Amino acid sequence: MISLTRFHTHERIAINPDLIERIEETPDTVITLTNGAKYLVEESIDQIVDIMEVHRARVLAIARHLAADERAVPSSGRLRLLRGHVVDDVELEGDRAPEAEP
Repeated sequence: MISLTRFHTHERIAINPDLIERIEETPDTVITLTNGAKYLVEESIDQIVDIMEVHRARVLAIARHLAADERAVPSSGRLRLLRGHVVDDVELEGDRAPEAEP
């Protein structure tokens, strides 16, 4: 989640950046989510893009940290970082998923 400021009320809100469909400056900044919800915020498009970049970098850093911890600790069923097209130690051909076992 990224933290932004509602226009006029200065209320802090958290928005899932994966659900942002578009951001417009009309001249106020309007964020439209994939479900059609709209939010009027104080931050500019450039500020929101910067916030989203930091958020995604933080997510990747946490994923790498968890992956490093998993290598040091026996499997505990936690999430792990996948590289390339490998799922459950099975290398995929192209973009196809492995066949389900009967």
